[in-house]
Amino acid sequence: MNDTASTSLTTPTTRYARVLSIAGSDSGGGAGIQADLKTFAALGCYGMTAITALTAQNTVGVQGIHPVPAAFLKAQLQSVIEDIGVDAVKIGMLHAPEIVEVVAWAIDHYQLKNVVLDPVMVATSGDRLIASDTVQVLVRELFPRAALITPNLDEAALLLQQPITDAQELDAAAQALLAMGAQAVLLKGGHLPGDALVDVLLQPGQPLLRMGSARIPSRNVHGTGCSLSSAIAAHLALGQGLADAVKAARHFIRAAIAAGAAVKTGQGHGPLNHGHAPQPNHKLPL
Repeated sequence: MNDTASTSLTTPTTRYARVLSIAGSDSGGGAGIQADLKTFAALGCYGMTAITALTAQNTVGVQGIHPVPAAFLKAQLQSVIEDIGVDAVKIGMLHAPEIVEVVAWAIDHYQLKNVVLDPVMVATSGDRLIASDTVQVLVRELFPRAALITPNLDEAALLLQQPITDAQELDAAAQALLAMGAQAVLLKGGHLPGDALVDVLLQPGQPLLRMGSARIPSRNVHGTGCSLSSAIAAHLALGQGLADAVKAARHFIRAAIAAGAAVKTGQGHGPLNHGHAPQPNHKLPL
């Protein structure tokens, strides 16, 4: 006999830190919403998703993309936000203008805060993941609405229509991206050659923050950008300021790369070890 109904329930006084991923699905589990959920869980946050597209994808590349209709993306967003609520948002793969517009509507309609936009345009394998006509809509609609954008060098080159080939060019590129309407820019320099890598964080009215570190040799870097933006969103949901959230997220990603470097998963670029140091779900006051 189940006498749960007759048992007096404890009145909740806390909730989990809630992070929503609006992104595509990676069937191989290394990037996209799969990487986002692993990151949220590892950092002690409650993860939710609104899927923008399905991909047939593995460690070697992307074999196919199946778009989710804009109306169904809107239904997912309404369902999750109106019931559970959101403390931070990570935005990833947005393949079409109408998808971007639904996301912009949701940010405004629900007054979503702590929005981290990873402008996913090119997969680790080199496969392009965004239609050309979507780029301008993304810039117009989401750059001003996001607290932070996190392009890598390939994505920044597409946005700025010029290559970035040297670490000394990062500062000017970050300034140019900020001038396109972004509230803050984390420009990731990991695709530059050399044993050291540099990322730069630029916020209006503040000195540019250069973050350098030694490169960790590993073939298993699939989903690094997805995981980094998710980690930043998780730390924002937990109440950290933007610069501290970025630093903490970089530390998590570097440890995840190091922990997964000697593991073989698939025939190409394998995933990070997201679960190298999992945290229990953090509880926040209601």
